[in-house]
Amino acid sequence: MTTAISAADLRTLSTDELRRLFADLPAPTLAEMDGEYAARLLAQPGWLAGRVGRAVLEGRLHHWLCKAFRPVDADGGRGYNTFLQGGQIVQRYPMLTLIAPSRFDGRPAYQLVYRGFHSACGSVHMVDEVRRVAPGLYLGMGTYGFSDAMRRTPYPFVLEGPVAPYRGDIGRPRAGFSIGPRELPALHAC
Repeated sequence: MTTAISAADLRTLSTDELRRLFADLPAPTLAEMDGEYAARLLAQPGWLAGRVGRAVLEGRLHHWLCKAFRPVDADGGRGYNTFLQGGQIVQRYPMLTLIAPSRFDGRPAYQLVYRGFHSACGSVHMVDEVRRVAPGLYLGMGTYGFSDAMRRTPYPFVLEGPVAPYRGDIGRPRAGFSIGPRELPALHAC
């Protein structure tokens, strides 16, 4: 069923429909997620989240182009987001990547943990989860916030690719950081 879904189909679904679909999808492998993947927001949980998300990511001065990843070893990898800003391509918001249980259903998901680096995304405890819809097509659920309740709200996005090679690691690591229950609660659940 999921192999017949296109990116255009994903753009027609509500946040609740996207979350239900996400629950049925498999996690990609670390090796599979290698390169830059074109990114776009999908339906957001409410009109305010939609307006804010599009203003932050799809504005005239700062336009989100992609997420990029590279495996580092068998257990994890690195990544970043790419934007068109002032006519220039820039990388921002570095992340650590790994396969870990989803906060939504406990099943494996490709996790993007931003807190490992100093950035605005790390400061708001952003963690994205990604699963494969079809070869080259991925559904993501972004989360962020300062409370458990805030971090349970999904902010869906779609990734397509890879469309280009990984450009290189960026970011300043956060000293002493280790992934904990705030980032991956299902991994640390008893």
